[in-house]
Amino acid sequence: MSCSMLLRLHHGDLRKVLLPICKAPTLRTLCSGTRLSRSLRESYRLLQLPEDGDSSPAEVREAYVRMAKLYHPDSGAPTADSALFCHIEEAYRAVVAHMARRGSASLYAQMEEDEEDKNKSHAPQHRQYLSFEGVGSGTPSQRERQYRQFRMDRATDQVLEYRRKRMEQAAAEEGAMVTRDARVRSKQIKITQAMERLVEDLIQESMARGDFHNLSGAGKPLRKFDHNPYADPMTHNLNRILIDNGYQPEWIVTQKEIRETITKMRERLKDVRSRLGSPMRHSEQLQWKEHCAAFADELKNLNKKVDNFNLVVPLMNLQMVHFNMTKEVEKVLKADQEYRKQKEKERKFVEEREKADMSQQNVRQGLIMWMQSLLK
Repeated sequence: MSCSMLLRLHHGDLRKVLLPICKAPTLRTLCSGTRLSRSLRESYRLLQLPEDGDSSPAEVREAYVRMAKLYHPDSGAPTADSALFCHIEEAYRAVVAHMARRGSASLYAQMEEDEEDKNKSHAPQHRQYLSFEGVGSGTPSQRERQYRQFRMDRATDQVLEYRRKRMEQAAAEEGAMVTRDARVRSKQIKITQAMERLVEDLIQESMARGDFHNLSGAGKPLRKFDHNPYADPMTHNLNRILIDNGYQPEWIVTQKEIRETITKMRERLKDVRSRLGSPMRHSEQLQWKEHCAAFADELKNLNKKVDNFNLVVPLMNLQMVHFNMTKEVEKVLKADQEYRKQKEKERKFVEEREKADMSQQNVRQGLIMWMQSLLK
């Protein structure tokens, strides 16, 4: 059909008629091969290439290198010309840009053709006849969307069900492993207990027969362990040397000093209180206060030593608290009262004992005198 016939038939809708023709791949290819401009033909001619523009990128590159060897100012050739080489370089850039545009246009046309072929091959045919497994209502497109959502929900439910079954299976396997481990452990315990009973019976029989009476080293202290298979030999030797020379860690020495010091301080304060009367006179009270003040100063220094001990002790439960002056004095006074009560009881007991002895002696002397009077 000629163009004039098309114009007469579709005079009012020319765009709709020409649009399918313009989308044809052949027409797009023909339109892409536009005629070269005058400046571009001049660039091809300057590079000594055909003016039709059908040269490949490798040929253009080769032509540029060949011209650069002839006209580059640093080439050392007799034909070197800097002005001409500038024109050659501009021509090379124009040709490369033209080839890049032409390549992108052809690539875009190829991508459009591939997209059209893909849409044609994947487009669902006869969508109105699809059943969608009886899911959804409305138009075919609405039913298709509802069917996709239905398939997504069904896949989610299947995944959750699979995970639940896997978890139940893992729990069952773990329970079986726990039961089997408990069975093996109980069996091992029974075997161990049976072996212990057997060994104990053998020991008792040997003791009854007297096999342990004449053992070497009987009545002697146990020897120190000379070897520890789980310790490093160097560490073992160092520990052995430290033990043999009486070495003790710093915190043990400090703890021992603190305990000995507080014991001596308490004994001194008890001795001072025992030398004073009960109740104390005014001069004795002043003397007691002086001793208490000296005790407080010593206790303050001892608390500083307690702080140093708490910094070096390796375990928290071994740390010590400060000594309280009031509590220490109360302990000394309470101990002194108990001591005085005990002394008073002992004194009364001695007095009663002496009285009983005196009365018994008087009775004996009276009996002797009565017997002597009878004999006279």
